[in-house]
Amino acid sequence: MIDTRTAPYAALLLRVSLGMLLLAHGLLLKVMTYGLAGTAGYFESLGFPAFFAYLVILGEIAGGIALFLGVWTRAVAVLAMPILLGALLQHTGNGWLFTAPKGGWEFPAFWLAALVVQALLGDGAYALRLPALGQTRGAVAA
Repeated sequence: MIDTRTAPYAALLLRVSLGMLLLAHGLLLKVMTYGLAGTAGYFESLGFPAFFAYLVILGEIAGGIALFLGVWTRAVAVLAMPILLGALLQHTGNGWLFTAPKGGWEFPAFWLAALVVQALLGDGAYALRLPALGQTRGAVAA
């Protein structure tokens, strides 16, 4: 049985944690540590076009901020799933543990599962909750 008194705070904790992780990976790791060119080069070394790196960086930074604030939480969680699915597939050959050389797949798999949970839970407490795109405040969806 779900405790409806505490569930919004659990969703908040998950949402903020996921947002901070996305932001850290996009901004701190890919932009500030590896640099835009370095990240693009890494994506190319994996056989992806360089522009995929910029899409991932944009998704991680914008998605991280949106989740942190509680803006379009369900949509952002779903839209971040392909990024983590790509990371999961990239790490599958390295073994289970993320501490394995080149990183295993346990962390991306858990992160992907957490995004699914967030998409199912929704915003939680203290979310900004902007109206859906194309909707005005107070509009009721049919």
